[in-house]
Amino acid sequence: MASDQGLYRRRRLWNKVGLGFAASAMIFGLFWLSWILITLGIEGFSGLVQMPVFTADTPPPMTDGGLRNVIVGSLMIASTGLFIGAPIGMLAGIYLAEFSHGNWLGQVIRFLNDILLSAPSIVIGLFIYALLVKNYSFSGWAGACALALIVIPVVVRTTESMLLLVPNTLREAAYALGTPKWKLVLGVTVKAARAGLTTGILLAFARITGETAPLLFTALNNQYFSLDMGNAMGNMPNTIYQFAMSPYDNWHTLAWAAALLITLTVLTLNVAARYIGGKEYN
Repeated sequence: MASDQGLYRRRRLWNKVGLGFAASAMIFGLFWLSWILITLGIEGFSGLVQMPVFTADTPPPMTDGGLRNVIVGSLMIASTGLFIGAPIGMLAGIYLAEFSHGNWLGQVIRFLNDILLSAPSIVIGLFIYALLVKNYSFSGWAGACALALIVIPVVVRTTESMLLLVPNTLREAAYALGTPKWKLVLGVTVKAARAGLTTGILLAFARITGETAPLLFTALNNQYFSLDMGNAMGNMPNTIYQFAMSPYDNWHTLAWAAALLITLTVLTLNVAARYIGGKEYN
């Protein structure tokens, strides 16, 4: 009996030690995260107030200007990358979940998808540079293709996972009614998992919103307003990198404002994804 009490006390002690370490790690992480977000909010908001961010283009040094051209450029490049990558990722994910059934092609696709998912974004940027930029020119299309390669593995993984969560009883019921396979996939499983699929697409879009390295090798940058994706195009990640490294105060202010806009965009997309994903299971 005494030995059981001693064992119980030791376990309670180690439990308190573990909880203490966990709480300390949480507080440590939240401290730095809060510091970063507060600094970003203060500096970025002052930039939004001081500069005509949404109505003027990026300025020369020591003059007033805004971020209109790079905001539009980022939206065009990221949206195009999403429209290219999301359908490919969804089709691949549907094949893995509904048609592969463990065959060799499905195993190869999963293996390659895992490699692409873990590949550094700068490697993807270099690949697109060698393929589309080296013998041609920097362009928004090249940047969109690089971002699409980042979107595809994320959407493949989330699509397969969401479809596998659909109960097999729904499939069996559809088969019992004589539903063909293609109609079962489109009308039953995809429809049942639509909230999860939407969540995956939003998370993929949030993933590519702040990518810098792929655009550095593909879209580069452009200080002028342009809707031509066949040439170098302004974008916020590269503008932040360029302006933050400069010695000019007005560029520093715009860099903070651009960083705040990207952070708010990513935060909004993640909150929307959590809301849509949580709504499906409530």
